[in-house]
Amino acid sequence: MPYIPHTERDIQEMLDAIGVASTEDLFDEIPANLMIDGLPGVPEGVNEMLLFQEMRKCAREDIGGLCFIGAGAYEHHIPAAVWDVATRGEFLTAYTPYQAEASQGTLQLIYEFQTMMASLMGLDVSNASLYDGSTALAEAILMAVRSQKKSKSKRILVPKTLHPTYRKVVETIVSYQGIILESVDFDKEKGILDPAILEQYAGEDITAMVLPQPNFFGNLEQVDALTDAAHKLNALVIGVVNPTAMALLKEPGSWGAEGADLACGEGQPLGIPLASGGPYFGFLCCKKSFVRQMPGRIIGRTEDTQGRQGFVLTLQAREQHIRRAKATSNICTNQGLAVTAATIYMSLLGQEGLRRVALASHQNLQQLLKLLAEVEGVSVKFSGPHFHETVITLPRSSTDVIQLMAEKGIQGGYDLSQAYPELGHSLLLCVTETKSTEDLVNYVECLRSIL
Repeated sequence: MPYIPHTERDIQEMLDAIGVASTEDLFDEIPANLMIDGLPGVPEGVNEMLLFQEMRKCAREDIGGLCFIGAGAYEHHIPAAVWDVATRGEFLTAYTPYQAEASQGTLQLIYEFQTMMASLMGLDVSNASLYDGSTALAEAILMAVRSQKKSKSKRILVPKTLHPTYRKVVETIVSYQGIILESVDFDKEKGILDPAILEQYAGEDITAMVLPQPNFFGNLEQVDALTDAAHKLNALVIGVVNPTAMALLKEPGSWGAEGADLACGEGQPLGIPLASGGPYFGFLCCKKSFVRQMPGRIIGRTEDTQGRQGFVLTLQAREQHIRRAKATSNICTNQGLAVTAATIYMSLLGQEGLRRVALASHQNLQQLLKLLAEVEGVSVKFSGPHFHETVITLPRSSTDVIQLMAEKGIQGGYDLSQAYPELGHSLLLCVTETKSTEDLVNYVECLRSIL
């Protein structure tokens, strides 16, 4: 959108009308010692041509090559039709759908998104999306605390097998609201939680437990036993899941005897490209009994007086302009364009297509692990089942190995040495359906030559 500034005459007329000499006088309440002279480090503006040259230069700095990094952001094939449709003007520039009579297309699309996500998670209700997976988890925790009327402790059990960035974001958002995040350790041999670890909380007031599936290491947690154990403590269960994996694995709503109470996660695998770090979008689903505590928007389907189908914003009582201090987080403008692409992606692939993507990704990882078994000094860190990620151990610094592989055009994985120093020289490795047998062989030969 072009920016058309006010003329000097416009500015002077406005200043004269309100009776001040300059725009600086409008900020005279700010103490002088807090004011700065200019913006150090911020260059002067440039023209359009130079701006595009700089953007193309930055784009070339993306190293490209073969990507074997996962860790919460995944390279999947995106059918060409997804973004061809999503970038049509009626989707690309659509405004927030407050006026239902003028926004039926947008409202219907979001309604379809909610329906698909609720089905994929095996739960009753989905909202219209959140900012990303980590903030979705923070909102799920806040939602659980509001919903647990009998629990007064605000204690949340958070496994160390949860994504370390998610743990940091959640800490930042909820720690100043009287919520206590208690870390739960994992089995160092299997890389998952031992359900028996929850026995130590028997008789205590626990508000909720976070349960990742797959966990950050790509391993599959014993979700049935963990869900039942958490419910035995009268704690709510919040599933943090990879949506692609849910096409192949048991959905959160079917975990244990009663199912998880909430499910959230990152929607990027559903048709959103790895575009220099964004965009992302979070999703959040729940059982119907908790819907009044759901943050963000919910789109409903209704009928008019003539029986014609229509779509509307529903449950507006949760918004700040109605409930004020009792409102949930005011998440209005959701990640609408990303949700549009995800809805088209899921529509094109369907249930069977999503399952094939998940299965092909898993099978490619198994093929790579067979090849890696022939490389001296390399081994799989954890025993037990996993999805399309796993941890391998190396005979030398994983930080050095990643750097050397990058110089050969291969993004070798995620270095675990900072977040999990106790795991030694370990690398989180991810494979999706985008990798060919030749790609897998190239990875192995590159790693072999470096080691």
